[in-house]
Amino acid sequence: MANYECSEKFTSFLQELPKCEHHVHLEGTLEPALLFQLAKRNNITLPSHFPPTPEACNERYNNFADLQDFLDHYYIGMGVLIKEDDFYDLAMEYFKKASSDGCLHSEVFFDPQGHVERGISIDTVVKGFDRACKDATSKFGTTNKLIMCLLRHLPSAAGLETIKSASPYYEQGIIHGLGLDSSEKPFPPELFKECYDHVNENFPNVGLTAHAGEEGDSSYVANAFNHLNVTRIDHGINSQHDEELLNKLADGRHMLSVCPLSNVKLQVVKDVAELPIQLFFDKNVPFSINSDDPAYFGGYILDNYVAVHTRFGFSHEQWCTIAKNGIDGSWCDEDRKKQLREKVDEVYKKHA
Repeated sequence: MANYECSEKFTSFLQELPKCEHHVHLEGTLEPALLFQLAKRNNITLPSHFPPTPEACNERYNNFADLQDFLDHYYIGMGVLIKEDDFYDLAMEYFKKASSDGCLHSEVFFDPQGHVERGISIDTVVKGFDRACKDATSKFGTTNKLIMCLLRHLPSAAGLETIKSASPYYEQGIIHGLGLDSSEKPFPPELFKECYDHVNENFPNVGLTAHAGEEGDSSYVANAFNHLNVTRIDHGINSQHDEELLNKLADGRHMLSVCPLSNVKLQVVKDVAELPIQLFFDKNVPFSINSDDPAYFGGYILDNYVAVHTRFGFSHEQWCTIAKNGIDGSWCDEDRKKQLREKVDEVYKKHA
């Protein structure tokens, strides 16, 4: 297994490199310290089997057995989010950290169903997150977009109901995308065709993506394209086993939002080196590098960049290609993409 040094100088290059994050769940940025702070603020008693302190949380988060084990803790953590200000504080903490990591554009997931079923209105959730998106732009100079995800372990009919309740936010351009997350198996993408068709027909400018090919095999990725009309895929690492699919991803410039440290923490792979990142690069499959649920997986976006470098040793030029592929795969406008590409070139000239 190759190990490459990521020197202080190279880490500075990676930090300054303009990054776009496409795969981060705002609920998954709930650090233990904030979780306990919000529990106290909202007079919430956490379950007896939940780790009793922030330190115990961090220790428990180092030992997830699999995706479901993580999700069990994730949904308990979500329970401390009650008021609009809670959602605002959560998102602002993420945007502050992302900005310090050189992330200049974030397309962030949120799970309204996980809140609505607790009696929290979708308006409370969206207003808190939207206010944070706008304030982060003012404070950090970043651009930020909200992507609403459906929980695939819930029925498609419930997803359609959630989409309809969010229609005003799609119409106003406050929500920019639709995604599909939670337990991948045994819930293939085609179960949610009606939901995606509804968004595609009523809000044709909304971006469509879906988690696929993390737990599920490459057919989950192929079927997300075939049935949901997505333009990119979240995770997608099992695409490596289907040559025809790899060619489709490359030819169509369909980006994969890869989450290296997440894949290790959830036992998808034992080490970042096992991920098909070099294969994707060699096959010209565009991908971005993301943090997924960083409060639970021990690494934000820069941590993931550094982890990838220590395993693959990409050159300055290769990292700039990765950064530009992330920019091209984003759902911001062309003017913003041009700004970010120019910034990549500036950083390259400074460091190379």
